[in-house]
Amino acid sequence: MSPTAPSLVIFDCDGVLVDSEEIQTRLLLELAGELGFSLPTAEALERFRGAKMADVVRLIEEQIGRPTPADFVQTVRQRQAEVFASELRAVDGIHAALARLPLARCVASSGPAEKIHHSLALTGLADSFGDHIFSSYDIGSWKPAPDLFLHAARRMGAAPHECVVVEDSVVGVQAGVAAGMRVLGFAPAGSRGLALVDAGAEVFSDMDRLPALILG
Repeated sequence: MSPTAPSLVIFDCDGVLVDSEEIQTRLLLELAGELGFSLPTAEALERFRGAKMADVVRLIEEQIGRPTPADFVQTVRQRQAEVFASELRAVDGIHAALARLPLARCVASSGPAEKIHHSLALTGLADSFGDHIFSSYDIGSWKPAPDLFLHAARRMGAAPHECVVVEDSVVGVQAGVAAGMRVLGFAPAGSRGLALVDAGAEVFSDMDRLPALILG
């Protein structure tokens, strides 16, 4: 537990606020599969979770032995937006958890700001964060570097030790720890729990517990 009462909660987006990980992975595998790439879905979920898109593209190119098409990432983003419109849902319990958290909050995600805003709007979460959205693309630094979380804290007027990060990926947990923040690792049904603990997170599996974990 942090010796200082928290003043800011920093949320990752995919897998924490919106239930997007399986959708994104499915679409990536479909589109990369057309290029000859293959990876078991379970392994892809773990390797792609929280990853920088450029690193995902590099992995695909290494396996297929050639560059991906110039419009590959644009195609992925466009397809995601289309499928999100019909399939994307908020993570179970997150609306109720946010309603019970009387603290400043923001989103700090590796995804583009446009994607974050779109995801929150589709799931009814946009009003919970307003313009307090921070993207790795805005500062040119990705997790596990601590820069994005430190940037978000500065912009929100909070010291690192006053922040609680809510993450679901190992790289996200590592970034929060490196930033000197308390990190809560969301692992539904115990999935990824040990990896998140090893990275330095306090792990929980039900969003209903989040307010009590943060507020004590």
